[in-house]
Amino acid sequence: MVSESDPTYQAVLARLAARGRFGIRLGLGRTRALLKQMGDPQLGLPGVLIAGTNGKGSTQAMVASVLREAGLRVGQTPKPHLVSYRERIVVDGAPIAVEDFVGVVTQVLDAADLVARRHGPPTEFEIITAAAFTWFARVGVQVGVIEVGLGGRLDATNVWQGGVSAITNVALDHMEYLGDTVEAIAREKAAIIKRGDSCAVTGATEPALSVIRGRARRVDVPLDVRSTDELDAHLKVGLLGRHQRANASVAAGIVAALDAAGIARVPRAALERGLATVRWPGRLELFPAVSGRPAILFDGAHNPAGIAALADALIDLRPGFGDEPPTVLMGVLANHWQPGMLDPLKRALPKSLLIATSVPGAPNSMPAADLARAWGRESHVEGNPDDAFRYGSQQGRSPQRLLITCGSLYLVGYLRDKVA
Repeated sequence: MVSESDPTYQAVLARLAARGRFGIRLGLGRTRALLKQMGDPQLGLPGVLIAGTNGKGSTQAMVASVLREAGLRVGQTPKPHLVSYRERIVVDGAPIAVEDFVGVVTQVLDAADLVARRHGPPTEFEIITAAAFTWFARVGVQVGVIEVGLGGRLDATNVWQGGVSAITNVALDHMEYLGDTVEAIAREKAAIIKRGDSCAVTGATEPALSVIRGRARRVDVPLDVRSTDELDAHLKVGLLGRHQRANASVAAGIVAALDAAGIARVPRAALERGLATVRWPGRLELFPAVSGRPAILFDGAHNPAGIAALADALIDLRPGFGDEPPTVLMGVLANHWQPGMLDPLKRALPKSLLIATSVPGAPNSMPAADLARAWGRESHVEGNPDDAFRYGSQQGRSPQRLLITCGSLYLVGYLRDKVA
């Protein structure tokens, strides 16, 4: 088996990284042209396109878990990856193999050079999106569970129509691209609902819900509005956090929509098993204590809504970790920062030390000193994530001590790789 240290794999990653200099360039023209060069592999693939400010990753993990339990071959596009780019292309719950990644991404990169002459150079995300659809067609994926990258209207994934669309929720995030109000952001996300869809599903509340309802009416698509109350109380959810019940409700709505459309027949037993056994790394993921290291809770809470959900979960989980205050290790990207976003966490953990660090490999990481100042109480600045992790692991004396590692998923993935 070829490993990720193989020179051919590293060469492909270098070609992808070079695309990073083009940054985020929203628009569908390049992706459409790129997929046309690849033979339009996305055509004929049914499934669900999932957008949302938070929870879309957890929701796609739940939907895919249920569909696999129903015996279907499922393709997923989780994002961002925690450790390996291969996590962006998943079939039957497993990342694409190294040699397969090299082959399909190389083909798409070569096609991108042809597209660039007329449409400009495709971005890294557009390359991976085209590679995912190409691979899914090649290996006979039956249902796609596709996660939007940013927004919806102009996101590369929106070139695809699988038959069902979903929006988990809408909150303020990526405002430099999507708008500075919830309503404006909702319009961007609601654009994934397309005429011809059999159903749209959402867990959004007002004021976003009115925008989503309006879009669904304009394109004549039935809208299923979900809440935690819609979820059968007897269904168990395998992910930590009270907010996962809301995500599970949206996931159950998606599964029902796929079933009603004839895309995926899902028995009740498959729904139960899929929700109960779902796993989603780096999202309220608890690693038990081992000798010389505390229990570690990893969570990619990186915006106000995510931080609030983490705070609620910690209120529920704290009784299991004794009386000693947990230590918080955090790093965030500057473009995700909003004043006051730490307040829910500060209220949930009034006596906790914050270790502020940087996000590895991210030039737009918020300065650790600024993050520490925003905490406004006991804090420690350690710009190097490895040093910050060592320092955090040494805090506290109780055998039940807990280190909460949160913020950017790139930081979470980097540190999780050291203990997984």
